[in-house]
Order: sequence, then structure tokens, then C-alpha cells
Amino acid sequence: MNGVNSQLASSHVVNVNWADRWAVYRRLQELQIPCYCRTDRPLQVAIHSPTAAIQLWSAVRQIATPRCELVRWLNGCWHLESNVNE
Repeated sequence: MNGVNSQLASSHVVNVNWADRWAVYRRLQELQIPCYCRTDRPLQVAIHSPTAAIQLWSAVRQIATPRCELVRWLNGCWHLESNVNE
């Protein structure tokens, strides 16, 4: 087994929309999270730390969530912060 395949031996299959999975795959590659994606197979990701799990969640959410919902969520975060400072 090569390095990537040995890291993926205990990988998780991630259910991502087939149109979005390549964007998620590229983002995980940028984050240096071991992953593998073939044309006819689902995305496989090796998650070995809580940080990698959070980064996976964040990448999937950023790519798969409609932009208007992300904007609404971000506005809510800003609103919460302003209430804390009052």
C-alpha cells in the first residue's frame, strides 16, 4: 500500500452531493487531510483528529450550503457578538 492508501485504510465515506464532492475533495487536499475520490465512487476521508473532523464539516458546509443561508448564519453570528458586548 502506498502512503495515501494506508492512511485511508480506516477512512470514512462522506455522503456529499455528487456535483459538490470534487470541490470538497480539492479543499480537503488544501487542508492536507488524506482523502480519495474516484469518478464512480463516493468521497473517502481519513479523519484522525477532532480538528480534521471540524475542517471536514466546515468544508462540506461551505460548499454544499446555499450562499443566502451562509450569509444569514454569518449575520446571526455578528448579531450575537453585539449582544454579548452590551
